[in-house]
Amino acid sequence: MTHSYPTPSAWNDDVQRRSVLKGAAAGGLVVAGGGILSACGGGGDFSGEIGNASGTLNIGSNASDDAPKAGLKAVVDAFPNSDVDVVINTLDHNTYQENITTILQAQDDDVLAWFAGFRNKFFADQGLVGDISDVWDNIDGLGEGFKAASTASDGNQYFVPTSFYTWAVNYNKNVFSENGWSEPTNKDELLSLAEDMMSAGITPFAFANDGKWPIMGTFDALNLRINGYDYHVDLMGGNESWTDDRTRAVFSTWADLLPFHQEGANGRTWQEAAIDMEEGRVGMYLLGTFAASALTDASVMDFFNFPELDSSIGAAALDAPIDGFQMVASPTNEGAAKEMLLHMSTPAAQDAYLGADPSVVASNSGANTSVYNDLQKKSSELASAATGISQFLDRDTIPDFASAAGDMFAEFIENPGDVDTLLSDLEEKKVAIFADFNETN
Repeated sequence: MTHSYPTPSAWNDDVQRRSVLKGAAAGGLVVAGGGILSACGGGGDFSGEIGNASGTLNIGSNASDDAPKAGLKAVVDAFPNSDVDVVINTLDHNTYQENITTILQAQDDDVLAWFAGFRNKFFADQGLVGDISDVWDNIDGLGEGFKAASTASDGNQYFVPTSFYTWAVNYNKNVFSENGWSEPTNKDELLSLAEDMMSAGITPFAFANDGKWPIMGTFDALNLRINGYDYHVDLMGGNESWTDDRTRAVFSTWADLLPFHQEGANGRTWQEAAIDMEEGRVGMYLLGTFAASALTDASVMDFFNFPELDSSIGAAALDAPIDGFQMVASPTNEGAAKEMLLHMSTPAAQDAYLGADPSVVASNSGANTSVYNDLQKKSSELASAATGISQFLDRDTIPDFASAAGDMFAEFIENPGDVDTLLSDLEEKKVAIFADFNETN
C-alpha cells in the first residue's frame, strides 16, 4: 500500500519554514480588485481567480463544536465573491465521520470538510472526490509536504490543507504548579508522576472514547514509542501482524497503564474529558491540542510530548493530523467550489479561522503567526522537531479496517485480559479487508 501523507523530511521542510517568531510572512496570494489572483490560470470551470462564479455553494461540515463552527463561518464571511451564496451544512462530528462514505455518494454538497492522508487518497481512488489540480496550480504558501498529503495514486490533488495540530499530553498548568509537578520525559518519570497524582486524589489520565476514535491516539503514541515510526507505518499499511510480539508489547504496556486512566471511557466524549482536566479531576489528557477548544479558559492548558518509553526508539515521532477540505466528484457548482477551495488555502482565510479557533496551526506559510498563542507556537515547534509524522490511525489505513481496530480498542479497554483473542480476531479481519481492498484497487 502506498501512503499519501508526507514523508518526515517533506513535512519538516514545510513546518520549519513557519518561524513562529517572524510574524506575517510574505508570499501570500495577491489581493486585487476584490479577487484573489495567481500567477497562472487553471482549466475547466476554474479561471484561476476568485470572482467569476455565482449561484449557491454547499459546504458539508463536521465543525459541530462552537470554536471550529465559528472558525468556518469566519472563513466563509471572508470569501471575497459576494455573487456566491454559501450554505454551511453541519453534522455532529462523529456522525459525519461515521457516514462520510454515504455523504460522498450522495454528492449533495459541493465542498466537504475532511482530512489529509490515506483516507483522502482512498476516496479519490474510489472516484468519490474531484480532481482539484487546477486549484493547486494557483496555490501559494503550501509546500511540497502539504501537496504530497493532498495527492492521490494518479498524481493529482484532491484536497486543500487548511490547518494541522499535534497530539500530545495536555494538562492544566495551574494544577501542575500547585502540586509542584513537572513534565515527564521518560517512562520512569511518567509513572512517578502518575503515582503522585493518585496519592493526591487525582486520576492521572483523562480517557474518553465516544465515537471510538479518541483512544486510537493512545495506540498510536504507544506504538510509535515502543516500535518506532517505520513499524507503525507498516502496521497501518497491513504489512505487519497484529499478533506479532512487537504489537502485543504495545497492548501489554497499555494494560499496565489502564489503572491510571478514567474508567468508563467508551461512554465519555472528548469534550467532557477535557473539562475534567480543566477542573482538576484528572491530571493529564492525551489528545490533540484541539482539546483547548472545549475549555472555558484555554489559557490554563499546556502540553508535553508523549514521553520516551524506550531509549533506543526515542520520542521524536508523533501524530500531527492535517485538516482541510475536498470537492465532491460531481459538484453542482464546480466553479464556486474551486474558488472557495483556493480561498481556504490563503493566509486571509486561515487567519480568519484562527481568529475564532486558535487551537490549531495554519498550513499556509503566509499566515500571521505573530498572533499565535503559546499553544500554537509550541505545537508548531513540536511538529518541526519530529523525525516521523503520522496522520492518525483512522486516516492512515483502510476505512473498514480503521473501524475494526476502533471496535477492538473499545473492547480491549473494557477487557484487557482478553487481548490475545482480540488481536487474533483483528488480524483475521485485517487479512480479509486488505485482501479485498487489494483485489478491487
